[in-house]
Amino acid sequence: MTAILVGSCSWTGPELASSGWYPPGSRGTEGRLRHYASRFPVVEVDSTYYALPSAHNSRLWAARTPTGFTFDVKAFAALTGHPFPARALPPELRPTGPANARLHPNKLPRATLDELWARFHAGIEPLRAAGRLGSALFQFPPWFRPGAEARARIEECRARAEVPITVEFRHPDWLSDAQLDDTLRFLSELHIPLVGVDAPGMPAVAEATSPHLSVVRFHGRSPAWGTGSKEERYRHQYTAEELKPWVPRLRALARSSTHVHALFNNCCGDAAVRAAETMAELLAAR
Repeated sequence: MTAILVGSCSWTGPELASSGWYPPGSRGTEGRLRHYASRFPVVEVDSTYYALPSAHNSRLWAARTPTGFTFDVKAFAALTGHPFPARALPPELRPTGPANARLHPNKLPRATLDELWARFHAGIEPLRAAGRLGSALFQFPPWFRPGAEARARIEECRARAEVPITVEFRHPDWLSDAQLDDTLRFLSELHIPLVGVDAPGMPAVAEATSPHLSVVRFHGRSPAWGTGSKEERYRHQYTAEELKPWVPRLRALARSSTHVHALFNNCCGDAAVRAAETMAELLAAR
């Protein structure tokens, strides 16, 4: 059966760094990644959602991790239709105005979007060249509803990404009883993995739509999901009992896809890595 790779959606968060999970001597930038990679085989880079990836950083990440370690990279906000602050753009691409102004990708010049795609590619290329890149995660916003326009947008992202992509929906209609079959058929025809999610208000769908990769992201079960600060929305300590129902689902995915990634995005402190450790233990049990 396919190995199920378990990890977290970041190794750099300040709360994780100060939680005590990293041992003394492993708390610098390099030490944290080396320690993380000694404990887990996969990680998601979420910083690339907030700013374009850096080829320099990608080369360092590849050099500091062992052969076989995998990075999934979250696509920059502008590429998935999310508004973002102007300061997230390189200075030469910023429009005039305050750095904290919110920009919408649909209002950017086409040439600017083309350049963002090019820089995203360049930023993750060292990971791909080193054999460390798993996929690029395209997490679409809550207002991204099913329809012809949305499907065309996904097809465009697949064509422009130049690397394997995965798709996560935040609008529940994609996974509703009435829509799910169409969603699965559409993604399967394109061999795009549907990212399963564990999150309040979202159906717990775990279906393989690519023979190459399946992904599940665990966002926690905070009652503040959809409201409050980011920390409030994702603050959750998973228990083994909450994770056990996902074990047969992940194993089923492993029978249909060559690779399976289970990634924890809950916070805070060391909550994500502790949940990942628990999930790995559950999967190892027979």
